[in-house]
Amino acid sequence: MLKRIMAVCFLLSAVLYVQAQSASEMVAEARQLEKQMKESEAFEKDKEILKIQPSELDALNQASQLCSRIGNRQKSKDDKISYFNLAKSYAEQALKVNPNSPESNLSMAIAMGRMALISGAKDKVAASKEVKKYAELSIKFNPSLAQGYHVLGKWNYEVANLNAFERGAAKMLFGGLPDGSLANAISNYEKCRQLDPAFILNYYELARAYKADDQQEKAIEVLKKALTLRSITQDDASIKADCKKMLDDLQ
Repeated sequence: MLKRIMAVCFLLSAVLYVQAQSASEMVAEARQLEKQMKESEAFEKDKEILKIQPSELDALNQASQLCSRIGNRQKSKDDKISYFNLAKSYAEQALKVNPNSPESNLSMAIAMGRMALISGAKDKVAASKEVKKYAELSIKFNPSLAQGYHVLGKWNYEVANLNAFERGAAKMLFGGLPDGSLANAISNYEKCRQLDPAFILNYYELARAYKADDQQEKAIEVLKKALTLRSITQDDASIKADCKKMLDDLQ
């Protein structure tokens, strides 16, 4: 009887080891697909991984962030919402696995930020509070996480540009929002650039902030630099096209 129990335990251990090894290899494959700018394929790979290991943190975070990016490219608002809800769901699962994970808090900040940008005043303000919370947590747990500063910069930019109706909704529903400013947005974006000088989206957003702050020469300098960078993500080519258009408008 003891031998049978030991044999069963050995077989279970072997199965779990093979699954863990398989999931690890699949995570590497998903990362490679993302690097090859095959984001839909990378997302499908993540879903395969999560069928084997639902708590695989790297797969959960990659799936969340891919959904945020893929969703942002959709044409219809309904399709965007579907992807952003998926992004939020994966981020929630990742936070259950490890609430102190910088990447998981970043995933949630990105998902909520994307949803905020397409929402009405009430939902936008509600999501905005969560964006700031999770972006700050991502930086707290990893002060060198470049995208955490980028999201915080975007939060500052958007709050600084809230219209009167949105500010009224914020005051009525939540007693107002923390102050956001272009100066803080620029500071956050510059910190992100320092930590990750290859992040093209950050250059575009930094240039927008400089332009809004009437610092045209700095905006031009940032845009020119962005156009020299190698595309890394599937979105980078279109972001560089937006940079070129803004640069042409400024010159």
